[in-house]
Amino acid sequence: KWMFIKQIMKGLSIIIPIFKEKDNFKILVEKIYINLKKIKIYEKNHEVIFIDDNSNDGVDLIYSKIKKKYFGLKLLIRKAKTKDLSQSCIYGFKKSKFDKILVMDGDLQHDPNYIPKFIKKMMLENYDFIIGSRDFKNRESVRLSFIRYFLSKFLIIFFNTLLGKKTSDPMSGFFLFKKEIFTKSKKKLFGKGFKILADLLYVSNNSLKTHDINIIFKSRKKNSSKISISVIFYILKFIILKFIKSSR
Repeated sequence: KWMFIKQIMKGLSIIIPIFKEKDNFKILVEKIYINLKKIKIYEKNHEVIFIDDNSNDGVDLIYSKIKKKYFGLKLLIRKAKTKDLSQSCIYGFKKSKFDKILVMDGDLQHDPNYIPKFIKKMMLENYDFIIGSRDFKNRESVRLSFIRYFLSKFLIIFFNTLLGKKTSDPMSGFFLFKKEIFTKSKKKLFGKGFKILADLLYVSNNSLKTHDINIIFKSRKKNSSKISISVIFYILKFIILKFIKSSR
């Protein structure tokens, strides 16, 4: 099956938005490339792009030391006044050159071991989205604080009730999708905040073929969560705007 996938897959771009993830950078790069070898994808057919939101934490120095070891590894610095995960992802999508894009966080909570499973499911069954879905029935498996757990659960119910369910976890930051979906919908994207998956899903048509793969969150090793009041504000604003548009 992997040889068949290798033959039909045009390429894979992995986009990883980061901010102050210097301590996790090298570890994550190693894990990603181990899993790229598992799917036997040609070196010339993949790229791993880190989009740093102008951290100024020295991650560029680590990158310069290891970049020759990993084919297709890139570090792009997004110099903007406002730190914004969705904008970093969109910047990466525009810079990507392959027709399949995988998005994941840079804090080691998304396990690269799922990458082969995502690729295999999409290529063999022609899905538009493969989504790493957290099991919110089991709080321990999502590894969130009490407040973040119930906040995330509330927002997921809110999303899917108002906008229609396309996935059990529209708040996920770990997913694989066809780049053509972004290309066709980029002018309609809300494009702010921390939930680019929900933006892509709900701006697109209802015929999208999506599939959830249950994932287990890894514990955060370094740094802290980027969730904040402003992030929650952007999420709620996005939901309200999408609901108003869908009601017209």
